[in-house]
Amino acid sequence: MREQFRQIVRQKIIDGLAAEIPAFTRRDVWVPAVPGKAIAVIGMRRAGKTTFLWQVLADRLARGTAREGLLYFGFEDERLAGMGAEDLDLLVEEYYRLHPEGRERQKAALFLDEIQTVPGWERFARRLMDDENVDLFLSGSSARLLSKEVATSMRGRAMEATVLPFSFRESLRHAGKEPPAEKRGLTKTQVSSLEKALGSYLTGGGFPEAQGLDVRSRSELLRGYVDMVLFRDVVERHAVSQPVVLRWMVRQLMANAAGLFSVNKFYRDMKSQGLAAGKDTLHAYLGHLEDAFLLRSVAIAADSERRKQVNPRKVYPIDTGLIPLFDRSGRANMGHALETAAFWELKRRGAETGYVRTQSGYEVDFFARHVDGRQELIQVCADMDDPQTRQRESRALFDAQKQHPDAALVVIAFNKPAAVELPDPITLLPAVEWFLYPQ
Repeated sequence: MREQFRQIVRQKIIDGLAAEIPAFTRRDVWVPAVPGKAIAVIGMRRAGKTTFLWQVLADRLARGTAREGLLYFGFEDERLAGMGAEDLDLLVEEYYRLHPEGRERQKAALFLDEIQTVPGWERFARRLMDDENVDLFLSGSSARLLSKEVATSMRGRAMEATVLPFSFRESLRHAGKEPPAEKRGLTKTQVSSLEKALGSYLTGGGFPEAQGLDVRSRSELLRGYVDMVLFRDVVERHAVSQPVVLRWMVRQLMANAAGLFSVNKFYRDMKSQGLAAGKDTLHAYLGHLEDAFLLRSVAIAADSERRKQVNPRKVYPIDTGLIPLFDRSGRANMGHALETAAFWELKRRGAETGYVRTQSGYEVDFFARHVDGRQELIQVCADMDDPQTRQRESRALFDAQKQHPDAALVVIAFNKPAAVELPDPITLLPAVEWFLYPQ
């Protein structure tokens, strides 16, 4: 069997080195620049992780690395079924047998996709980092290659790069409509076009395969994504014993995008419906859904861990395109979609986020602490035409500023009337400007 694997591995290496780099839409993914660390490319299925590996490979080729020093190798191949950790050495043996001159003279970059399909891959990856002159990129479409597991398995030898569905700017780039890097010079017509595009993005989301599809095709595609994640990355992987409870939880979470969720309240509601599951089980299910990148829950912004634990969490689907699949109202909820997109944009920018509830009972969507130390209190609003809406958002921000006096006050509005201003020091930003031109 080992010799059979050897022949397959050798042929895949030859094919991989000869393969043309596929066309791709450039992604704006942050990659840690720490020497000596493997990069684990993580994210939900179908978000574009394999394509991103090719982008990194193409960038290195453009910077002068020889093509034979850049190897993409995919392990999701039925001919490799049954391969074990003891067989992974064949990859190194055959690669350097084909290119012995590179072992000492140049550092190779290996892009190992779906490596988690081989049990025991972690030991091989660590040994590769220790013994060979390589940069290592690991990726996989299942929850077996998640950040906390990589951190444990690689014993501090790996860092993560998270690939999310397209941002608004990436979706425009994919459609060949990316605006200039500077906002100066945009005409009113261009701004109107961008506002229309943002509305479409909030409705359809950013999964690459979903771009440009009609509503029915997109819905079926995204529904298939959700089912695949639930079955393969949650039910199958964690041996979930109550899939009915899990699906009900998913419906509750996804139908209430940008809303508050309490395990205790869900437990009571579920019990009233005649479904029984312990609170620990429900907490575990929520964790599994987050691990699979289907959604993210956010705690209240507080210094006290106890306060974070006892307060509900706000829940955001991984992509705004998933919201219509579960919304029973039949209406497009632009406010929830805009807040969800803003949350993921803050994550792309590396900000730590939480929501704020003041002592007076006002709520602010985000308290964001950026990597450069800046703090912001951010309200997200679909429409600022109504004076009462403007007053409500301003009042909440001023009250929250008592808890966070160093934070700048920001309102992001999908519709920003030209003549409307908010009281100082609140900054009112059109959503298009905030997404495309970070401050």
